[in-house]
Parts: sequence; structure tokens; C-alpha cells
Amino acid sequence: MQTMRHEDLDTLPTVVSITIAARALGLSRTYAYELAKRGEFPCRIIRVGTAYRVPTAELRKLLGVT
Repeated sequence: MQTMRHEDLDTLPTVVSITIAARALGLSRTYAYELAKRGEFPCRIIRVGTAYRVPTAELRKLLGVT
């Protein structure tokens, strides 16, 4: 999985899947889900049923992108 560029973050919707967030952070999908399940994902996660969603604003803040 290729890591996202900062320019790619500009095109993301308000909330993204944990897979997209993992890609932006340079994490594997599996490791991202492990962190989420343990409550250790590096930014806030919204759980919708069985799906995990990550607010793009918090992801951008974590990455230092304004």
C-alpha cells in the first residue's frame, strides 16, 4: 500500500475509512484495525456499526497538514 501525499489529503471527504487513514499514516490495514480494536489508534475513531471512520480534520492535524 502506497502512503498518501499531503496533496492527496485535500481531496478527502470529511470522514474517511480506517483503511484510508492507515494509508495516510503509513500503517498497514491490519495494524490499523488492531490499534482501533485496542483503542490505541493515533487519532479519534468513530464507530458506525462494525465500521470504523476517522475524521479527516483530525487526521490532517495529526500529520501537521493545515
